[in-house]
Amino acid sequence: MTKTFKGKPLFGFLNFDHWDLSPQAARKLQQKLAPLVIRKCGAAAVKTVAGIDVGIKSGVACAAVVLLTFPGLEVVTQATAGRRIKFPYIPGLLTFREGAVILDALDRIEPKPDLLIFDGQGIAHPCRMGIASHIGLLTDIPSIGCAKSRLCGRYQEPEAERGSHMPLVDHGETIGAVVRTRASVKPVFVSIGHRVDLAFSIDVVLSCCRGYRLPETTRKAHRLAEDCKNKPEFSSLVAE
Repeated sequence: MTKTFKGKPLFGFLNFDHWDLSPQAARKLQQKLAPLVIRKCGAAAVKTVAGIDVGIKSGVACAAVVLLTFPGLEVVTQATAGRRIKFPYIPGLLTFREGAVILDALDRIEPKPDLLIFDGQGIAHPCRMGIASHIGLLTDIPSIGCAKSRLCGRYQEPEAERGSHMPLVDHGETIGAVVRTRASVKPVFVSIGHRVDLAFSIDVVLSCCRGYRLPETTRKAHRLAEDCKNKPEFSSLVAE
């Protein structure tokens, strides 16, 4: 059965369970979807941005989505969803472990976000299809990857001051940027998700960082996911 978002099919050609795949089939699907990612800005003026994070406990994943105003970063609304984990942890295949529950949480958010920021990779991925690109593509919402660590590519360390950045390059292709969001702390790894370009992605991430290394979108979504997964009643509310 085709997965839907806001009641509409995510992709007409997906006439199977998008997430019920072997690791080998999952990689093939990433390769199939990667050329569909749009690497230029396709969004109007951004007025809302959603932070997304997933917490895992005892085999259960809790996805948290927090919708904020932009650039004010005031909380508008938030939602959570839970599912039991069926896909193993394999670097590069995070979407197949967490994607379904993220879509569940996104489906509970109104109004629709103008932009998504993920605690994960966009095209800075061996198949150019990290979780920010994958979910952005499926929902057709502009998206950005802002990861705490590198999955692939090489880079030179950016200067120590806030806002400094250097390209992240893999096999001669610039796949992201290594961005210093706070002076003299570890950088983050920013990449295009879908319907954005890299310069826009860097600017948005820096605008969302308010004195901390991670953007407020990620910080608030992480806090909500942790609170959700630690509630005693959570496991009984999980969608099978």
